[in-house]
Amino acid sequence: MRYYIIAGEPSGDLHAEKLMRGIRKEDAEARFRFCGGERMLAAAGGDGMLFHYRDMSFFGFANVLRNLRTIFRQIDAVKRDIEEFNPDVVILVDYPSFNMRIAKWAHERGTRVYYYIAPKVWAWKEWRVKSLRKYVDRLYTIFPFEGEYFRGHGLLTHFEGNPLVDDIAERHAKLPSREEFLERNGLDQRPIVALLAGSRRSEIRENLPNMVAISRLFPDRQFVVASVEWLDKALYDELLSGSDVRYVCAQTHETLAMAEAAIVTSGTATLETALMRRPEVVLYRVPRLYEILRPYVLKIPYISLVNINLGREAVRELVCSKLDMETVRREVEAILEGGAKRIKMLRDFEELSQMIGGEGASDRFAKDMVISLKR
Repeated sequence: MRYYIIAGEPSGDLHAEKLMRGIRKEDAEARFRFCGGERMLAAAGGDGMLFHYRDMSFFGFANVLRNLRTIFRQIDAVKRDIEEFNPDVVILVDYPSFNMRIAKWAHERGTRVYYYIAPKVWAWKEWRVKSLRKYVDRLYTIFPFEGEYFRGHGLLTHFEGNPLVDDIAERHAKLPSREEFLERNGLDQRPIVALLAGSRRSEIRENLPNMVAISRLFPDRQFVVASVEWLDKALYDELLSGSDVRYVCAQTHETLAMAEAAIVTSGTATLETALMRRPEVVLYRVPRLYEILRPYVLKIPYISLVNINLGREAVRELVCSKLDMETVRREVEAILEGGAKRIKMLRDFEELSQMIGGEGASDRFAKDMVISLKR
């Protein structure tokens, strides 16, 4: 069968790659056409990519506005490509601003639409539920609480676990020793606090300076920022200038594995950190206006996937325009070795892991898709 897959972000590329490999196990004749990244390209055998996610990722109102012509050209190009490829199914991976437009168009032309990793309408833009119900034939969720939410809105969902668990297991099997990691990256023997400042330039500019300020409160620890490979090192050099914060590139999993604790921005990284059993504080700088409007804009009380899934504040979220450094000091001290919150947080992470489920989610999702298509 023919599968057209659209992933517009790095996390989507990661999850779609594993899904594609799972599909091949169930459908040896599978043919792929897609928008994504290097991981999907490798899974497809080095061919079939229309757009790289780097060329599709526009975040923030002003950035989107400046690139509207490009975005609409890309949407038109994808539509033409789908028509030419004539797939049995279009599989949309998160990235709702782009993918919901494709869902409507594909559904109206009679192509089956599967949505893998449902849009986070439970947090914002709930009006998209109506479009999901109307244009999506099969909705796949990766968090257990989403099933109840979508059922309450008249949507049947399919949950097989979370593909992040597979990625963690795969990477963990390839970990270097601590000494190898330290030597490779020019690090010393002090305990490591991992800094995950985001994957977008704007996020890093907002959050990394605060993380640098926090590092100065703990000279006995080694603060290490795990960078993303698609952003220039010059960005990090500029923000780390004059600090003792160390830099490593494309080694997020390794850095977390070697860390005593972590300071993390919102997003998938908060969940990954918890599933790796690393105590964390969630830090996210927002404009003062958003801080005021947050109760009216955000439909849920938390921003981290850890707290959202557990339904309580298991990790402290510092979402503010200006940090209270004494509060930060107490919260970070509490999750270090011997800290007051560390053991309880690790217990919470164990509960979270049981909720999320074990390895093999990607293959289970793929099997369900192939079986449903053959019907």
